[in-house]
Amino acid sequence: MSIVNVMWAGGLPFASVHKVHCQIISQIDSALPVKTWLLQGSASACQENMGAAREWNLASARLKGRHFWRLLKPWMHSRFRRALLDDEARVVLLDGIGVVRTLLPVLKSLPHVRVVVVFHGATRFNAKSKQLLRDFPSSRLVLAAVSETLAASLQDELGVQVTALRSAFDPVAFQSRLVTREEARARLGLPQAGVRIFGAIGRLVEKKGFSSLLEAFAIAALDQPDWRLVIVGEGPARRALEARVAQPDLAGKVMLAGHQEDVVKLYKAFDWVMIPSFEEGLGLILQEAVLSGIPVLASDLAVFREQLADVGWYVPAGETIAWSEAIIRASLAQTDAVSAAQYQALAPDEAWVSFCRTAQGLISGGK
Repeated sequence: MSIVNVMWAGGLPFASVHKVHCQIISQIDSALPVKTWLLQGSASACQENMGAAREWNLASARLKGRHFWRLLKPWMHSRFRRALLDDEARVVLLDGIGVVRTLLPVLKSLPHVRVVVVFHGATRFNAKSKQLLRDFPSSRLVLAAVSETLAASLQDELGVQVTALRSAFDPVAFQSRLVTREEARARLGLPQAGVRIFGAIGRLVEKKGFSSLLEAFAIAALDQPDWRLVIVGEGPARRALEARVAQPDLAGKVMLAGHQEDVVKLYKAFDWVMIPSFEEGLGLILQEAVLSGIPVLASDLAVFREQLADVGWYVPAGETIAWSEAIIRASLAQTDAVSAAQYQALAPDEAWVSFCRTAQGLISGGK
């Protein structure tokens, strides 16, 4: 008997998904084996230790049944079915709708298997996907989302129950990994004193809002030679961001630090963390910053208000002037007081206990 954890792929685009699944798996009885499948990519590309993983190395066209691969769907389903039986799967954890479309038709024919689907962000459901979920025996299927905001949205769209499994961290374990402000700045190649450093972390993609953040920072820091903005992450938008950073009004004020393997240790390098996203399923960066004792300035998204309530510092996503004004206000604020209030609102200890209880219930069937 085992739990099979099925994920789409390894690599940076899936880093937050890997993190959440590791959190869930940490709540499973250690005597119960967990077997991870990656439909694409390698386990070595995962940012978290997923343990031993079966790498299927399947092309997207094959997984999605495009072109002539549609004819081979029965053969692929047979392979998956055989592998699930060989792994003695009793609970299967699925990563979002893409994996659902691939595996749920197979799992329907295995009545002894329970299925838990975890949604990590905004999801596009076509009619076929909705029907696939609705037709699966409800006694064997649990849908979960990584925030209450996302769970409510999905539940309205699908017309079926979606459990809120708000991701959280063990505060003691997380904080034990943090390095000092001095060490964090040294690792990032930043000055130790005499500068105010704003940080932003995430994939360099349009929905993360880094382009608009640069415009706002350019205005806010116009007469502030000692301000710096550090953006940690990689992605397809890097070239465009590099071009903007090279312009005179930002030259020397912005660092694109690239991917950092140990970024979760380095939050204390920053005076503020800014999250200018246009959409988020949860936003683990917010939690990590608050747990690190660093105040957060974030887009005015329901999922952020869910976590920080009235003590969050919110700015309409993409509004350059509003963001520039908020950055200036943040520079004048008592950061210790702001971070303490945000920590209290997030309530990490209670959030971790709630996450553990919910995750255990989903896996055990107790809900």
